[in-house]
Amino acid sequence: MPDWRTQILQEFTPGVARLTLVADPDGLLVEEGVLQGIRERGFELMQFEDHVAFRFAYESKFRSRWDRGEQTDLVVVLRSASSELNSLPYDLLQAGRQLSFNLGDLFPSLSYPVIAAMDRSDLDSIYQAQAQHDPGNLGDNATKDFALRHAFEIAPELIKQPSDLLRVLLRRHYRSQHIPLILDERFVQVLRHDGLFDGWPLERIIPDREAFFAFLQERWPAFLDRLATPDAETTDQEEESTPLEFSGPLNLPFEHDDVRIYIDNLFIEGFLEPVSRDRSEVLAATWVAVGICTDPEGDRLRRMDGLIKSVRDTLPCAEARHQDWLGFAYRWAELTVLRAAADGGLAEEMRKRLEDIREEIDSAFRTWIQNRFAGLHNQPPMPPAMLHHVPRALARHISESRREKVAMVLVDGLAVDQWVVLRDVLSEQRPQLRFRESAVFAWVPTITSVSRQAAFAGKPPLYFPASIHTTNREAAHWVQFWSDQGLNQMEVAYARGLGDANLDTVEEILSHPKVRVVGLIIDKVDRIMHGMELGTAGMHNQVRQWAAQGFLANLCDLLIEHGFRVSFTSDHGNVEAEGCGCPSEGVVADLRGERARVYPDEQLRSRVKASFPDAVEWPSLGLPEDFLPLLAPGRFAFVREGERIVGHGGISIEEVVVPLVHVERRAP
Repeated sequence: MPDWRTQILQEFTPGVARLTLVADPDGLLVEEGVLQGIRERGFELMQFEDHVAFRFAYESKFRSRWDRGEQTDLVVVLRSASSELNSLPYDLLQAGRQLSFNLGDLFPSLSYPVIAAMDRSDLDSIYQAQAQHDPGNLGDNATKDFALRHAFEIAPELIKQPSDLLRVLLRRHYRSQHIPLILDERFVQVLRHDGLFDGWPLERIIPDREAFFAFLQERWPAFLDRLATPDAETTDQEEESTPLEFSGPLNLPFEHDDVRIYIDNLFIEGFLEPVSRDRSEVLAATWVAVGICTDPEGDRLRRMDGLIKSVRDTLPCAEARHQDWLGFAYRWAELTVLRAAADGGLAEEMRKRLEDIREEIDSAFRTWIQNRFAGLHNQPPMPPAMLHHVPRALARHISESRREKVAMVLVDGLAVDQWVVLRDVLSEQRPQLRFRESAVFAWVPTITSVSRQAAFAGKPPLYFPASIHTTNREAAHWVQFWSDQGLNQMEVAYARGLGDANLDTVEEILSHPKVRVVGLIIDKVDRIMHGMELGTAGMHNQVRQWAAQGFLANLCDLLIEHGFRVSFTSDHGNVEAEGCGCPSEGVVADLRGERARVYPDEQLRSRVKASFPDAVEWPSLGLPEDFLPLLAPGRFAFVREGERIVGHGGISIEEVVVPLVHVERRAP
């Protein structure tokens, strides 16, 4: 059956016009499937947002090519109604044909506000259901019910008992499904109307993934106690003597088949934490063993075995959405941490399984990133897909209230697996903190002057060619971004070189009452990495020791106490790599990194690649045209053969996918 993308893509025939202007108020053209289809037809896409930035990119990348007689198929997208196309510059209107797409035309019988709130990738099932069932014209609530049922397999009227509700929420939160708030509110409304879940914290555990898993974590010990002493009489009244963060029943049906099927994965993948119980030996031989602390070494091996299976089963395919890889990166990071902790004592069979799955991941991610990276920077900034989207997402919070304050803490060089190490230490030091974990894509090449600078500029590297080889302009980019959002210089602060015990610099910044936005750079992990000789395991040990000193925990305390919304991220990760030889290039390279070299023209890059045929000539995607990266192949580095390093610059999942974590303090 044709999907909704077909109606859009049929309008894009190469060679019809070198310039196409599209009114796209609902962001349909930047949905990943549509964007990929447009690119496969030979079109390039630019969004018209900022007049100055657009004119710079348009003139440098396209107008100059037309003047040389080259043919291009360029699509300029305006996120406004078709009536606004006439606001585009006159030279574009003269040269381009005009198109318009909107959700109202694709879903004429459904409520526009409801459909507009949905993630564009979730529209497929709605479109097919609309064609199959012909529901007629539906109002708001009927459209919400239609969307819940057909897009998310949720029928609130069929949820009659706790196991029904837990099954729905487990499926939703384990998959990290993003359901619009407007649909969650309808879901809660129907459940409340039936009165079957009075006392349950539905408003918290339905929309909030972290809250739901915390709700389960609180109930798990009570379930184990009930299982270990089946003859004891227990009721939900026990809640009164047990301090709980979440209201609702103490006893949950974890043993129900529809619930139990998820339990192994929740503990294996780190969504729930095993607990110690007095009578653990009674339960150690049962299905709940995965959620009980017994033998540390046995627990680790059992979890590694489960994670290998989970990683293999969930490895994203070539057509996967970018969200699939962002979620997968955490699963792989958890396994990487376990492997590093047990590396010296792993059996050969387990070591071979880990090597095999790593090769599968490297191959799949390399293929995907080379095919799909070009479209990532065009994704909407909420939720962020790339690093330069993060400031734009934070700006949404600033615009909501004059009292809102945000802090972006960038830990230079922090990979997702190293964040897992930090998180575990922080959780021990500050049990009251809650971490909302997500991830974003760094810029390629994954080097500091490119990716970190993009994070503080809030825009692709294409727009700062004069400073792309240095980080000296970061503070100016940061201030300029927030100035464009309506803040003055007194409200914006920036500091770098942090990471050791002294927080005086941060305290001085926060002492200024007008400061609403803080950008902080912690370079400790990057310094650890560049001196590392003991590989991934050595990185984890050093990062853990640094975290134990308390700098990060104290920084979180300081920012939260001053009323800041705290977000941690990184500019790139890192990977353990083996030397494949140093290019003999003299001074012709603009950047001579261990995992990436950058050249000013194609001939120089091709000359070096001839000596390294497996190296990757990375295209200038979002980069200045004279910034041409050559990436080391696989898990190799441009250092002496046989030498092992921990470095960055390439396109492994460990380097490209970086953590984005929002830190909150739980209510007392």
